[in-house]
Amino acid sequence: MTAALVAGLPLIAAAVVLARIVTRRGRSGMYILAGIGVVLMIGAVVLLGAALTAGPAAAAGTATVAGVKVAAVAAASASTSSTGALLGAAIAVAGSTIGAGIAVAYAGAAALAVMSERPELFGRAMVIVGLAEGIAIYGLIIGIILIGKA
Repeated sequence: MTAALVAGLPLIAAAVVLARIVTRRGRSGMYILAGIGVVLMIGAVVLLGAALTAGPAAAAGTATVAGVKVAAVAAASASTSSTGALLGAAIAVAGSTIGAGIAVAYAGAAALAVMSERPELFGRAMVIVGLAEGIAIYGLIIGIILIGKA
């Protein structure tokens, strides 16, 4: 885990610096950024696969019953059940946050357009943007519930 973190942090820093440089190119820079995002996503999926398929690191202090290490089997089954709950929580929070970001982007742009023409509609426009942001809060609540079950 530490090796992946040590190898990943310079890659993330390099991606941020490269993104800052590339965004100055205009539309072609956005395609390059999308490619960088795809590469980072593939790397994240590979790291996730490595983390999910890794077995217990050590089974120190385990008792042997009929040739089976009891603590290692119990730890592996507990790790599998909590891994599923934590993975579900991560997917719920990430999906809802991405969805809320997209919704707020469109609703916010429309709200600003409406407020530029009719400023008296400020309250209604902000309610719509707030409702779009509620999606992220629902995902966070589901994530907290799933983490509590782990």
